[in-house]
Amino acid sequence: MAGPEGPARAKASPLVLLELAATASTAANGMVTLALPWLVLERTGSPADAGVVSATSTLPLLASALFAGTIVDLFGRRRTAVSSDLLSAVSVAAVPLADAAFGFSLWWLAALAVLGSVFDLSGVTARKAMLPTAAARAGWPLEKANGVHESAKGFALIAGPGLGGLLIGFGGAVAPLWAAAGLSLLATLIQAGLRLPSSAPGADLSDGSSWRAVGSGAVEGLRTVWNDRLLRVVGLLGSFLFMIYLPISGIVLPAHFHEQGTPQRLGLLTVTMTVGGIAGALAYGFVGYRLPKRALFTATMFTASAGLFAMSWLPPYPLLLAGAVVVGLAYGPISPLMNLATQLRSTERTRGRVMGLMTSCGYVAGPIGFLAGGPLVERFGAGPSFFLLASVLCVLVTGASLLPGLREFDNLSDAPRPSVEHTGRGAAG
Repeated sequence: MAGPEGPARAKASPLVLLELAATASTAANGMVTLALPWLVLERTGSPADAGVVSATSTLPLLASALFAGTIVDLFGRRRTAVSSDLLSAVSVAAVPLADAAFGFSLWWLAALAVLGSVFDLSGVTARKAMLPTAAARAGWPLEKANGVHESAKGFALIAGPGLGGLLIGFGGAVAPLWAAAGLSLLATLIQAGLRLPSSAPGADLSDGSSWRAVGSGAVEGLRTVWNDRLLRVVGLLGSFLFMIYLPISGIVLPAHFHEQGTPQRLGLLTVTMTVGGIAGALAYGFVGYRLPKRALFTATMFTASAGLFAMSWLPPYPLLLAGAVVVGLAYGPISPLMNLATQLRSTERTRGRVMGLMTSCGYVAGPIGFLAGGPLVERFGAGPSFFLLASVLCVLVTGASLLPGLREFDNLSDAPRPSVEHTGRGAAG
């Protein structure tokens, strides 16, 4: 006779499947990000062409920033997640097939890159929107589920490019493309089997086939975020954090280690910071969520910005590594706390569009930071640019800590806001 662990395992399985799908999908995207420019370099030897393909693949993320969450609400969470990964699998597999059948062309490669990423942000948003229901089914606190979710994402962001690099060494650029297509297909199949109760998809968008419905949903999401003091502060602070941190990690530090001729040190520093972030997110999910949320959010933001400021002095490499550990550990709880605020300050009806807007903060702010960071490093050098960016972040975090909106962290309830449209029937999309 089956013991009590049987029903418990059945309740936890949607959360486990959701995290497996998220990990597979994120790892696949990491492989593609590495493999596409490498394929261009293999075929043409042109770094400029490789840059064009990389930039092209990010354009849909920017274009869909406002509408990704509304698409989730309009078409359903599970359906959106399945469609996103299926489209990624098909478009990525089409790259080596077209290369073998017709020969290399930068234009069709760019077109397939756009096709594969056009709904990526919607897929990410859909999985985050399903997380509260999956956590409740498993009997997990939402804070714990968010910590595990962000840890899984951090692991995938290391494992995907790492495995992709190994596959390039064995079979060239097409090998990780085939692996990425397989992982995306795996995520598709896992999500297709998910069954989570949710309100009927598109319950508040009567004209589901029109762009007007998507536009009106995006406007409502913007209004919801802006009128909520906590979401407004967290969203703006998150945008500034991405705007400053991404050029540090993507331009300033590479320029510094390039000047020193030690690229391996850059790789170790990046991995150290990422592993620290995974550990910090896990620590929050299993222990830290018991702490007062506002105090924890403020403390982690202060610690992360102070750690970057200490690193900006470019001390000896062992101290840089120590700083990377501190920054990673401190940054780990920030994303789960931002997710929690978004999930608990939205209703079942609006969660997709609100979550989509908050998730898109980094996708929009990151390119702005890169556009400013490149000329800054070229004009002043890596060291002064690092110091300037870290100083600006410290000032912003200090100012944000004084805003009354953060006090709303202490008023978060333990469950997402109910929706009057919630029917409790059906599956998630």
